[in-house]
Amino acid sequence: MLEELGLLFHPPADPRAAKWAMAYWIAGQIADGSLDPVVGTHLIWADIAYDLGYPEELEPLVRCAHNLDGWEGSWGVPFEELNRESVEAAKQFLSKRSAAEAGD
Repeated sequence: MLEELGLLFHPPADPRAAKWAMAYWIAGQIADGSLDPVVGTHLIWADIAYDLGYPEELEPLVRCAHNLDGWEGSWGVPFEELNRESVEAAKQFLSKRSAAEAGD
């Protein structure tokens, strides 16, 4: 049932490749609205970027995670805007992968 819903993740055998695959899967879930940006960016920040040594490609999503995690009303930026930025960061991350795969 999880597979039918697109909620099942099958990682590659290589641990590093599995982390990257998980990052793309989570970003896809954020981009399509099936995963809350707060949860998704936190997972990428805490469970993936750290293990990969904080690669540049994940920096926008990590920055979004920090912003969402530390948000305060006094910032003058609505929380919803930070959520939208997270979705856009996820879409950008995915588009870069698609462009790289198209060039292969």
